[in-house]
Amino acid sequence: MGDQPTRSELPEDARRPGVGESGDGALVAAVLDALPSPTLLVDAEGRVRLTNLAWRAAADTFGDPRFVVGIGGDYFGLALDVMRDEPATHALIEDLRRLSRGELDSVSADYALRTEGGTRWYHLMASRVDQAGHIVVTHSDVTSRVQAERTSAWQARHDSLTELPNRAHLHELIDLELQRADAPAVAVLFLDVDGFKDVNDSLGHDVGDELLRQLAARLLAVTRGQDTVGRLGGDEFVVLSRDCDLDGAEMLAQRCRITFDQPFELGGRMLRLSASIGIAAAPAGRTSLRSTDLVRDADLAMYAAKAAGRNRVRVFSPELRALVQGKVQMAGELRDAIEDGQLELHYQPILHLSTGEYNGCEALVRWRHPERGLLFPGDFLPVAEQYDLLVPLTRWVLREVGAQHATWRAQDLDLVTGVNVHARHLSTGTLVDDVFSALAETGMPPSNLVCELTETSVAEDPECAASQLAELRARGVEVSIDDFGSGFSSLGQLVNLPTGVLKIDRSLVAFTEGRESHAAAAIAAIVALGRACGSESLAEGVETAEQLALATELGCTFAQGYHLARPLPAAELSAWMAARGGGRRQHPGSVLPVGKSTLPAG
Repeated sequence: MGDQPTRSELPEDARRPGVGESGDGALVAAVLDALPSPTLLVDAEGRVRLTNLAWRAAADTFGDPRFVVGIGGDYFGLALDVMRDEPATHALIEDLRRLSRGELDSVSADYALRTEGGTRWYHLMASRVDQAGHIVVTHSDVTSRVQAERTSAWQARHDSLTELPNRAHLHELIDLELQRADAPAVAVLFLDVDGFKDVNDSLGHDVGDELLRQLAARLLAVTRGQDTVGRLGGDEFVVLSRDCDLDGAEMLAQRCRITFDQPFELGGRMLRLSASIGIAAAPAGRTSLRSTDLVRDADLAMYAAKAAGRNRVRVFSPELRALVQGKVQMAGELRDAIEDGQLELHYQPILHLSTGEYNGCEALVRWRHPERGLLFPGDFLPVAEQYDLLVPLTRWVLREVGAQHATWRAQDLDLVTGVNVHARHLSTGTLVDDVFSALAETGMPPSNLVCELTETSVAEDPECAASQLAELRARGVEVSIDDFGSGFSSLGQLVNLPTGVLKIDRSLVAFTEGRESHAAAAIAAIVALGRACGSESLAEGVETAEQLALATELGCTFAQGYHLARPLPAAELSAWMAARGGGRRQHPGSVLPVGKSTLPAG
């Protein structure tokens, strides 16, 4: 430490027992020197009486001798200089004085020290050693621990992929903004990438991750310095826009949306994407809003933007919340309805064209709501799909169809009945088990059941669909593809599916005036494709005599639609069939496809 005095040069009171070299003083000095942390002995006035080797080497460690005082120096003055002349430092010095007077048992504190090598953190610990008021003060370097804690805290509050604030930290920041005393206007933007799943599925998750990193950089570039961009998870980003009213938020949202006009360079190719953005704004002077409220409202607005066609910006309105609350309520009521017997099936007859007889029907689900009356599929099936109720609903339909078949058999009525199956049921892998569980429970023969799936649903995962459909057919249950001709799936995939019937979409059957030749060409092509693949065809949505005549002329096997019959309750169907001699026998080689339960048939 340069010109520090030696112990022999200390004043007399510094050499008395307990402080100097005589008596216990030498022992104290030796003990201090053995400590690895910089340590000194200080008297009641803050004068340094002894220092250890680590303290004397601290000047070299810090690279600045100002950080260390020698024997006889003013330790309290050093603290004010190094730890800054702040209230916390004055409070620490006062605690050390109280410790010296015996009013405290110990004193501890953490402080930061700015050195040439960067900021280091120390833990100060002080104890009283004698009646004269001397105190020992150690300074343990805790830089590694503090840095680890800060790194851990940062990681807990930030997204590891984009280094943006994560969900938890975003909510903290939004709540802080909402709780400001002056309560200025604030807005939240909720951004979701359109088609992000397709990028992951086609190019891989590494490319998807790179897209998210690029997007984070673009959002940071178009937002203001006072805004905060964060990632909730997946492809969902949130922008907290401070001091921003609704007009400003809409302008910011458009800047965020326009940034997608520039293609993303991903996986060695240029990809053009878009985003749907929802906005929720809190006006100045609000009182009880929370971050969860604002983010939820912006999320609802984002879904409204997607529903409107994607690549749009939508602002939250109370009507959106009411709509969602209505869906949640309906979903809960539908769960109860499945168990409480509020659902019922109506059946639409199917005509076998070559014989002119009715030997099958399509099962259509209805909900007899206790307050809203009879609801058609279009009123509740979208909610069932959104809230994962389609599979339990289909299980109910299968059991109900089986039970109804037993009733019809007792009436000498033998009908093939079709049941719609959603793509989600295929993805669960339980379709085959659910079908044969219902058949075993009700005693319905497999040959009297047809499972129908839409063209688009089987095209989502043709391999998964093919294995389950093949097993159904191998065990006697027929399979039908509905809405054929309405999608854009690969014919190569469809012809390899094990199906017995192609239902020609009503958009082709119900041709407009002057377009009969075009419709006839499309229908003829589907009939020929079905025959080549060993499948029969059904014209659905037949509403006029001309449409029925065309279907017959072009070789369709079956037809159904309002021109032939509307869906009927089970009891009425029995009388309807009896009056027409339907359902009395099966035609060898003929199968009947299922109808689509989502049609709002009357």
